[in-house]
Amino acid sequence: MNSIEIQTIFESAGQPSEAQIQLWIDTALEDVNRDTEIVVRIVDEQESAELNQQYRHKKGATNILSFPVEIPEGIDIDLNLLGDLVICAPVLEQEAQQQGKVLADHWAHIIIHGVLHLLGYDHLDDEQAEEMESKEIALLQQLNINNPYQQEVDQ
Repeated sequence: MNSIEIQTIFESAGQPSEAQIQLWIDTALEDVNRDTEIVVRIVDEQESAELNQQYRHKKGATNILSFPVEIPEGIDIDLNLLGDLVICAPVLEQEAQQQGKVLADHWAHIIIHGVLHLLGYDHLDDEQAEEMESKEIALLQQLNINNPYQQEVDQ
């Protein structure tokens, strides 16, 4: 079973329900054969920018930050916690509007993207990016959500 804890620090009208977030996380974790825990924190631009600067050394708010659990070497503990996702709702809303996307679909995409980061996927080079995007597209198709990368290209 995939357990989530949602911490809503910033609220806006377009935010998904806990059930929607659970569905998207469950979809992203369909191939994981163990119980997991993920903390989802929904924040404003200020908190996102502070975390982005502190952990990625980049200025400004970003749509999502993923913090995988890192167990120190030599510690033998069996944790279900995959990590934390910090989502900046105002940035997501702006992106969806600017890119002509359905807000709920964009939320689903960004949450799935973040969960894949927690599972070790990345997009540091073209090969990794193609693998991660292909996985995202396939998972979103299961939810009847169009390819988010195609929509960007079509504009």
